[in-house]
This record gives sequence, structure tokens and C-alpha cells, in this order.
Amino acid sequence: METVNSNAKSLLNHASTLNLHTGNLVNRSRLKKKCPSSPGEELQDCIRATLSEWFNTTPPITDKDLPETLDCSIPQTTEAITPEEREELKVSVKLFLCESDQSAIKEAVDLACVTLGVSQLDSVIIAPPSLPDGEVQTLAHLQPCWEELQALVHSHKIAAIGTSDLDKDLLEQLYNWAQVKPSSNQVNLASCCVMPPDLTAFAKEFDIQLLTHNDPKELMSAASFQEAVQESTRQLQVEDWRLDWVLRYSIIVKSRGIIKAKGYLVHARKNSQ
Repeated sequence: METVNSNAKSLLNHASTLNLHTGNLVNRSRLKKKCPSSPGEELQDCIRATLSEWFNTTPPITDKDLPETLDCSIPQTTEAITPEEREELKVSVKLFLCESDQSAIKEAVDLACVTLGVSQLDSVIIAPPSLPDGEVQTLAHLQPCWEELQALVHSHKIAAIGTSDLDKDLLEQLYNWAQVKPSSNQVNLASCCVMPPDLTAFAKEFDIQLLTHNDPKELMSAASFQEAVQESTRQLQVEDWRLDWVLRYSIIVKSRGIIKAKGYLVHARKNSQ
């Protein structure tokens, strides 16, 4: 136990970047038995369990071999998609940005493609960073993210791109400005029990799929992330780590409509001293 703790401490103290992959949650019996009350709680459980298992199975590393980037994943629960089955599957992603750094979008999409063994994601829905209290989201907030997504569509990394929690006016502004039009818009039914009629009419006219979701505005706070890391590493001090982005994926068998795999990719960085 002490070896695990000192190994975890050495790795976290030295590293400046953390990439974490929960693996396929459909196959992780330890996590399947739990019924999280919210997406945020599910993510926190996943980070805690993945880090804990990874630190327990990582052999002690000498100081000279300590990596700058920690790639935490559980090999037994990670399955790449084979070329033979790719046509039968739909790979959908929702990307939660915690920082307003647009370069994170390409980084997240590239990592998802490599991790899942695909050259293209079928759809990506973007959830921009939370705005400060009192600030309202505008087209100017969305444009930098959308430009990054459009570039990834043009380079065939993504087939379709979508938005989250836009009202009719903002969705219309984005649609009129964008080169690559949004194919979908997620609506949180906690904030409106019924789809707004003006949004429904606009989406129908311009062939935009309206989807529902139950994600909070902030999927995971800095404090919740640090708490998950701290618990998995037996109370180490982790205040200097911050979450950059979270990518949630689902892989669906098209013909049967069942989920073959789902999981999270998480990217975090240590604040510069």
C-alpha cells in the first residue's frame, strides 16, 4: 500500500499532463453495479476507479524514467474498433470544454480517434466552457469553437457537428454564419420540460435534429476533479491540477440500436509554478 502511494506521489509530482481513459464502461463490472445520480457523479466515480486501478497496477518507476505525461488507462477494458466492424457502428461524442482554449478541440478529437481505432468520428457535439455569472452566451463566444470543428469536418476527422443548449435565436445566428451547418442541437429538459415551439419549427425547417440531455452546465468542477484524484491516490495534495476537457463517447450498433461501448477521455494539466 505504501509503495502504491509513493509511486502515485512520484508520478503525479513529476508529470505536467494527465490523459485518462475509463475504458468501456459497459464492460467494467465494478462501475456497472453503481447507478450514479448524475453524469457528473458518474464521471467522478470513473476517474476515481480508473486512477486507483492504474496506480495499483503500475510498477514502481525510477526517478529518471518518470514521464511528463501520464497516460492512465486499463488495457483490459479498452477495445479498439476493427476495420471490419466500423461500417456497422456509429461513434458519437460530446466534448465538454473546461477552458476556453480552442486548440483543445483538435487534441481531443485526435486522441479519441487513436484511442478508439477510427479515422473519423460520426458526430461531435460541443459544450463550450461555462460563462461567468451574469454573462450570456453569444455567437462571438461560439465562433472560435465552431471554426475548429469546421476545420475537422473539412479534414474528414468528423462527419457531423452539433451544439448544446442553444435557443432558437442563437441557433439561427450560428446556422446563418457557419460554413458547416449544425446537424443537431441538444436541449436540457431540466431547464424546459417541453421543446420550445420556435426552436422546434426552426430545427424542422433546416433539418436540425433536436436531442435531449441531462448534463449540468458544468459537468465537473475543479474541486470535484481534485477530490476524485485525491481519493484515488490516498489523500495526496492535488490542488495544482486542473481539468482542460472531458470527452464522452458512445459506440452504437446501427442495425440494433444498442450501445456496444461508452466511456470518457479526460485531459488535465498541472498549473505552472
